[in-house]
Amino acid sequence: MNNPNALSWKSFKNKLIENPGLDLQFEYEAGKWVDQSYHITEVKQAPIVSVDCGGIKNEWTEIIIQLWEPGVKQQERAMKARKALSIIDIVEKEIFLNPEAEVKIEFGNSKFDTRQMYPTQITIDGDNLIVILSPDAVQCKAITRGGSCGTTDSGEDCCTSDVKDLKPKIQLQNLATEITCTPGSGCC
Repeated sequence: MNNPNALSWKSFKNKLIENPGLDLQFEYEAGKWVDQSYHITEVKQAPIVSVDCGGIKNEWTEIIIQLWEPGVKQQERAMKARKALSIIDIVEKEIFLNPEAEVKIEFGNSKFDTRQMYPTQITIDGDNLIVILSPDAVQCKAITRGGSCGTTDSGEDCCTSDVKDLKPKIQLQNLATEITCTPGSGCC
């Protein structure tokens, strides 16, 4: 997996299977919940192939569940986990979903910009199966390899969190004081 804290598709789906009769709720910020009349509009499988700043190829797969809040509230309770499983069943009849893929939930509304978030915790509270979401974060894979991108013979770091540690890669000179160009001299 790309993110070591990510939940695998298999683990996420198993939580739903273990709790089919519970209301499936999503908390996208502390104390803020996806409206109970949400729909699961799409399940996407995204194979990711990237090359990081150190020239290292990385590959992983994400499964993204898209949630949508309709403009008009349609129900008083969130869908049951079994309803989410029936949607997943429809998807899995069409495409194989990698059980080791990392899960993301895609959501946004008029007060919260659409983004993909990780389900970092799934808890039970009474009749609710609560999926607590955390934002995705940008990361530098070179730092996890000891800080060196591996692209320079000198071992200079390309990714550093401290600006004072940055070393200039080239030396700039003011050539205008050293060379004077005149028409017909051939220098310009």
